[in-house]
Amino acid sequence: MEPTDEFFRQTQYERAKKRVGEIRSFYYNLMCYCIVIPILIYVNLTYSSHFHWFWFSAGGWGIGLICHGLGAFGYIPFLSKDWEDKKIREYIEQERQRKTNVTKYE
Repeated sequence: MEPTDEFFRQTQYERAKKRVGEIRSFYYNLMCYCIVIPILIYVNLTYSSHFHWFWFSAGGWGIGLICHGLGAFGYIPFLSKDWEDKKIREYIEQERQRKTNVTKYE
């Protein structure tokens, strides 16, 4: 079965919808970070000892937030649209060749 332009348009639409969802998810994550971390800082500096433990939460969540943002906005090369398109075409071609080889030996 030959992939059609409609197949690739549908795939592009689904990928775009997924990317928008990832970006929205990133913004929710960022909003929560901007609300929760100041609360943790306040609690740590007001009610806790002199040890500043909020840095662990801010740093760990911050690293996760950066990775989430890089992925959502497509700055990770092996998760890019071009890479996905290339892999999809590669697997379709492999499947086509496999089917061709099977019919040759039948």
